[in-house]
Amino acid sequence: MCGIFAAFRQPEVDKYKETALSNSKMIRHRGPDWSGNVIRNSTILCHERLAIVGLDSGAQPIKSDDDNYFLAVNGEIYNHIQLRDQFKDYKFHSLSDCEPIIPLFEKYDVDAPKYLDGMFAWVLYDKKKDRIVAARDPIGITTLYMGKSSKNPKTRYFASELKCLLQDCDEVVAFPPGHVYDSDTDKLTRYFEPTWWDETKVPQKNVDYKEVRETLEMAVRKRLMAEVPYGVLLSGGLDSSLIASIAARETEKAAKSFSSHGIDANKELSGVDESGSLHSSGWNRLHSFAIGLPGAPDLIAAEKVAHFIGTIHHSHTFTLQEGLDALNDVILHLETYDVTTIRASTPMYLLSRKIKAQGVKMVLSGEGSDEIFGGYLYFANAPNASDFHQECVKRVKNLHYADCLRANKSTMAWGVEARVPFLDKQFLEVCMNINPEDKLIKPKEGKIEKYALRKAFDTSSEPDVKPYLPEEILWRQKEQFSDGVGYSWIDGLKDAAEAAVSDEELATPKPEWGDDIPTTKEAYWYRCKFDDIFKEKSAIAATTVMRWIPKAEWGCHADPSGRYANIHEAKVE
Repeated sequence: MCGIFAAFRQPEVDKYKETALSNSKMIRHRGPDWSGNVIRNSTILCHERLAIVGLDSGAQPIKSDDDNYFLAVNGEIYNHIQLRDQFKDYKFHSLSDCEPIIPLFEKYDVDAPKYLDGMFAWVLYDKKKDRIVAARDPIGITTLYMGKSSKNPKTRYFASELKCLLQDCDEVVAFPPGHVYDSDTDKLTRYFEPTWWDETKVPQKNVDYKEVRETLEMAVRKRLMAEVPYGVLLSGGLDSSLIASIAARETEKAAKSFSSHGIDANKELSGVDESGSLHSSGWNRLHSFAIGLPGAPDLIAAEKVAHFIGTIHHSHTFTLQEGLDALNDVILHLETYDVTTIRASTPMYLLSRKIKAQGVKMVLSGEGSDEIFGGYLYFANAPNASDFHQECVKRVKNLHYADCLRANKSTMAWGVEARVPFLDKQFLEVCMNINPEDKLIKPKEGKIEKYALRKAFDTSSEPDVKPYLPEEILWRQKEQFSDGVGYSWIDGLKDAAEAAVSDEELATPKPEWGDDIPTTKEAYWYRCKFDDIFKEKSAIAATTVMRWIPKAEWGCHADPSGRYANIHEAKVE
């Protein structure tokens, strides 16, 4: 991934260039490898590059051969090889996975994003028409914001992170996933229209375990497209462990394939396999990474998984004080005050720094599974299958405010790219159309959370298939990441908030907060930190934040931690 900033129809754009470069510099952590910019007419595009594919010739902004189209992209296009094959007459200037967006746009105009398979946020400028078009991937894995200024009403601003826009804009929105913006109409239009989008339509198709398994394997395979060392985040929970297991198998296959061609995978592991995925890890074994407080449940489980699947494992610890010391930086990078997001983002932020220090630029991660399969323990309280399904769809639709935002910004804070196979378009199409009766949590029937996913990778009845995971991991109960890193992490945050916020302060929230009133000292503490960081622009910044609150109508505990769910094995009273 990378960082982008753009200002469309900016008066006196040449004078504004210094400001634009300053705004872009705020997100150089997302793209520390190179910086680029281009000015045409009254529009400027800026790009901070993290080189993953097309290392030698993928600098941005990318321009068309006729010097008319200019493109700045943050993300990865997994079907770029197939797209190149469709445009054999187009003169490509690089091996960048992003360059095919230009001929795709020439052919399909604003429908171009429909044909992309990947995670992306991009801005394309048409010089002749003085037109800008921007798009964000279907689920919002990649962050993007759009801003306006009352000082220059015709100007439109775009950036990978909110902080780049606050100097110029008095109105900022989180660019909605699955949408495209066209300056000709000045409107956002939804291009992503999957069959499962209408949450009131409850699917009737029973789960096909083989289809679930094969689709997830394909999703992982295509995300191994890289020319740099990659790894996998491994918490020891079901989701990250499955991704790690599949990735380890694919990495081993690639290494054997190159070995058969006389290539030393330890020196070079690059090429295109039959699926069109480009592998280049520099390693012939997958590296896995975990973090937690000393003795954390996740660290213990991750070690078991790593040993079982054969990764080179890196287990890292942090102290409670190190986590507390990082909170201000986490909120600055995450640009949110949501309790659940901050709790989980802090360990991920600390781990990402360790990963970058070990020479890794890309990791696979397990976000999305809990939303797709109703894996959070509170889903056990769903009144019926219809409500269960509606909640799954709502959670997937809002991932860009929560886990996608966390995964993107926690890792990109250190120039590490996180890819999320569970949010593959095809995998979503398969699994969001499963009859929710097959997803329901039914402890009395032995069906724990995410039973359908677990069963898809249960090879106990397939003697010729190597098991994906140890049985105790495949059937391990859900631990939310902020719990799994060590229960004392959340307890420590609550204690620190208790000391920082008085009863009187909690009872008298700031008037500018309106109806978005914190109900706990922890939430109040984070909101105050957010306000201190963004200062006079905090009210504008807050409009892009969504706080997740447990479903009280389902009888859920007010604290979002999974430990407080009725079915948690170590329930906290």
